[in-house]
Amino acid sequence: MFGKRGNEGFGKGGGVSAPPPPPAAAVPSSAPAVLVEPAREPGRPQVTPPPMQTPQRRRPARTDEYYDTKAQVFSALIDTIDLSQLAKLDAESAREEIRDIVNDIITIKNFAMSISEQEELLEDICNDVLGYGPLEPLLARDDIADIMVNGAGKTFIEVGGKTVESEIRFRDNGQLLSICQRIVSQVGRRVDESSPICDARLPDGSRVNVIAPPLAIDGPALTIRKFKKDKLTLDQLVRFGAITPEGAKLLQIIGRVRCNVVISGGTGSGKTTLLNCLTNYIDRDERVITCEDTAELQLQQPHVVRLETRPPNIEGEGEITMRDLVKNCLRMRPERIIVGEVRGPEVFDLLQAMNTGHDGSMGTIHSNSPRECLSRIESMIAMGGYSLPAKTVREIIAGSIDVIIQAARLRDGSRRITAITEVIGMEGDVIITQDLMRYEIEGEDAGGRLIGRHMSTGIGKPNFWDRARYYNEEKRLAAALDEMEAKSKEV
Repeated sequence: MFGKRGNEGFGKGGGVSAPPPPPAAAVPSSAPAVLVEPAREPGRPQVTPPPMQTPQRRRPARTDEYYDTKAQVFSALIDTIDLSQLAKLDAESAREEIRDIVNDIITIKNFAMSISEQEELLEDICNDVLGYGPLEPLLARDDIADIMVNGAGKTFIEVGGKTVESEIRFRDNGQLLSICQRIVSQVGRRVDESSPICDARLPDGSRVNVIAPPLAIDGPALTIRKFKKDKLTLDQLVRFGAITPEGAKLLQIIGRVRCNVVISGGTGSGKTTLLNCLTNYIDRDERVITCEDTAELQLQQPHVVRLETRPPNIEGEGEITMRDLVKNCLRMRPERIIVGEVRGPEVFDLLQAMNTGHDGSMGTIHSNSPRECLSRIESMIAMGGYSLPAKTVREIIAGSIDVIIQAARLRDGSRRITAITEVIGMEGDVIITQDLMRYEIEGEDAGGRLIGRHMSTGIGKPNFWDRARYYNEEKRLAAALDEMEAKSKEV
């Protein structure tokens, strides 16, 4: 069974001239990935710059000879290795086994390679067999927020709030689609011509979207929203300038006193990050149920139930929608319901939950201002086919939501919390809101970065004052509002 070096290795029979490879379904992509490492690690994380990272060594441009050598080595490896035995090893042991076999192949075939070239070849082949091929160097970098692959020949990354083209390339669209299939199969989903759109996640929680031909004309389009290994906190958002210390204290109180919160913002504005931060202030004895399209929230409480939607199968059956999850979680005795992203009619069920004893529920929504957020919620309810008068719908919204937190990604790439707005109630047919804090842009510096300030609106007692008193937080709330107003008056 083992035979490559006595009884140690996972070769199929002693050396590289072994029996034919296993069936195609069990064999990874048999051709090499065109991989050129990024030149450096510039940039900053999502919100503001940390200390500069040590730049990576720039690898020389690879030649056709390198790729031809890699193809030969890869082919010999597939002929030699026993994949069924390799699958039983942990990742590090499997990587070492592949390295040993590749070194033997290079020696036997007498390839003329320097030590550095051999190391690069070993790393490339290990990534192709065990990982995600050319994506591996990008996934390993913690300074990258998004990876956007537009077909085999174009890969872009977001670093420090700016989108730049990466030097990463795939061999062809076939290899890219194979890697996409490998990613989505890990969460029981598939992507192919009959099911060309798929949402999934990586083991670390990073969000993945794939759209394949024939819908994607120039080859599969793969988008990965990477999450930092270390979950951000409100204190870190303060250091990054996304919010002031006084504003962060206000958000802590909002989370602590079980206000019903909707986080509003555009794509990439940091809504999910902010939602994760707010959930830190949920008491550890509360039962929390999360509903998401792709599970990405990182709650630290011990009593958390995570639910995830399911797409239809190949026969078009078995779909579980977000609305199904929200409806079902109401039967699970939740104390708080967290909806990762509200996109459709499920918003009505969430509002009903907020209005019937599940205080402290939270969700995110795509919109560009608190007022637009309310309009979108109203539109989503109409999309669900509810034939309710407009005033009744607005009364439900006003009676359910306590606070809207607006997040934004500014044109310089920075993320800011631009408004904390509470919903007061109804006046006639109009929902009344008031800002507790807003962000005002004052200009930009010589480097093109925007300069602005978080300003208090001078509200003495917010509408949730009685709720804060119930939780013995009224003194902290008053102090936070006073500090915000004092800072706003400073020149």
